[in-house]
Amino acid sequence: MGYATAADYTAYTGAAGPDDIERRLERASERIDELLFASIYPTDDSGMPTRPEDAEAMKRATCAQAAWTIAVGDEFGVAAAFRSVSIGSVRLERGNSGDAPLARYSPDASSILQRAGLLPGYILDGSVW
Repeated sequence: MGYATAADYTAYTGAAGPDDIERRLERASERIDELLFASIYPTDDSGMPTRPEDAEAMKRATCAQAAWTIAVGDEFGVAAAFRSVSIGSVRLERGNSGDAPLARYSPDASSILQRAGLLPGYILDGSVW
């Protein structure tokens, strides 16, 4: 089950998505689950967030992730494997091992989850250990 619907996507972006937006939102929800891997937040029996503010952040992050993958044209993250791809006379060029891979996650999605306090990290309260 995804965190966002086609109506949520339209409200977030101000534009209707492609014909397969529901499938793309499911895929984007999978990416959000990856980002939330070690996060702690209350859920119901189906694993969905129970706090409205968490659900809202996950919905917005999912819409941002879907919009980003549509904009960059790399829904499945395969572009990271190649530095250059051509179709006419087929030319593929792998990136060097020292090249930084293309991002897999939307910067906006990460930012939304970060600001909502959902991304795992260190908690520093200033106390002495």
